[in-house]
Amino acid sequence: MLGLEGETAQLVQLVGVLMAAGLAAGFVAGLFGIGGGFVVVPALLLVFSFFGVDAEVLTHVAIGTSLGTIIVTSSRSVHAHHKRGAVDFQIIKDWAPWLVLGVLGGIILAQYMDGRSLKWVFSIGVFFMGLHFMMPVLRDVKVADQMPTGLTKVGLASFLGGFSALLGIGGGTIAVLTMTMCGRPIHQAVATAAGFGVIIAVPGAIGFAALGMGAEALPLGSFGYVNVIAVAAISAMTFITAPLGARAAHSLNGPALKRVFGVYLIATSAIVLWNAIG
Repeated sequence: MLGLEGETAQLVQLVGVLMAAGLAAGFVAGLFGIGGGFVVVPALLLVFSFFGVDAEVLTHVAIGTSLGTIIVTSSRSVHAHHKRGAVDFQIIKDWAPWLVLGVLGGIILAQYMDGRSLKWVFSIGVFFMGLHFMMPVLRDVKVADQMPTGLTKVGLASFLGGFSALLGIGGGTIAVLTMTMCGRPIHQAVATAAGFGVIIAVPGAIGFAALGMGAEALPLGSFGYVNVIAVAAISAMTFITAPLGARAAHSLNGPALKRVFGVYLIATSAIVLWNAIG
């Protein structure tokens, strides 16, 4: 067993690694309008695994904790984009009820899925999203002149909320995809998608915390499946770097930003797939 000094040193190392992940997550969140989950979830899987977190709870803790960090990350990102007048709050308001409904469904489904299944879904879904932005033929597809309405909006928003809750992400990828295919400029899509992250993350984090109550072998500082230590360490850093990512997003032209987005998503998909196979 580790002595007090050993446990303290291990905790310091853990916090240091999580803060580094937070720096990257915040920048990515501001740059792409996502909640940072595509950085945080893979990082938490690796970090918590290295520090000996039980495999039975590892993936669920990573997802729940990521949702906790997205509350701060997306809020900071929305604020930064709003100062540039890029956020469409009417879309966020119209989609919010159905996003929350989907989150609740995703949380219910999560309790019946094991960690490996979640990793496979995460990896495959993100890979195809990345292809959309990487390939010019797909990247520039326009299917409508306005955002979905009626049952189409209900179905898409509910799917977005549920998918995001299952994977610990802010839903920005699908939101950006939807808005650009409906003729919205990429910068407005990125900015508005950050707002979706807040709507998804609040009920998602609360749900995973409740879902994990009573679970065994949780890492130190966990409240259900949400690790408070990790949330604090990562959020502190994302608060700094999210505005930097937003500034970088507005300095790039639309096609360039889409290509960068696609490369990032495919790389993330490969990392998580490797982890699932391993």
